[in-house]
Amino acid sequence: MDLFVSFTVLALQGFGGVLAVVQRELVEKKRWMTQSQFVEDWAVAQIMPGPNVVNFCLIIGGRHFGLGGALASMAGLLIAPLAVVLVLASVFGGVSDAAWAQGALRGMGAVAAGLIAATGIKLIGALKKNPMGMAVCVLVMAATFVGVSLLRWPLLWVLLGIGSLSCAWAYAQLSRLAASGTGS
Repeated sequence: MDLFVSFTVLALQGFGGVLAVVQRELVEKKRWMTQSQFVEDWAVAQIMPGPNVVNFCLIIGGRHFGLGGALASMAGLLIAPLAVVLVLASVFGGVSDAAWAQGALRGMGAVAAGLIAATGIKLIGALKKNPMGMAVCVLVMAATFVGVSLLRWPLLWVLLGIGSLSCAWAYAQLSRLAASGTGS
């Protein structure tokens, strides 16, 4: 029940994206996971097909409470926001062409981008413990940004190219750590 309620509350706070809200709630308030675990699980959720926050809630719910937990967290994440979106869509349909409504949407987009950027900056500290090394993580981030945003490469090619190289580097570093006996 706590998973369902927690993810319902998270979803109702997360207009424009729940990354910032989820990180604060699960890591800082509930302490269900560490900052490093959050970054790792969020990365997995990002590369899986489908909405990343749904993937993430399935990972968290499934890990701690099995299939029932995964379904409870997903239901909590989707049911209340679906009702809100249906109501808003019916109201917004009548005013969607108004200049003030268009301006409000642009403003909400800027706020959502700011929340995502702020959370990204907050999570950089977790990369200090990443076996790939901070410099490589920053290089991967920059290469991904350039590929997707500036060069406009298809996300699939960026994931296959930069993502494969990153996975290979991480595997090599983890293998090196395991061989030296220092662990991860």
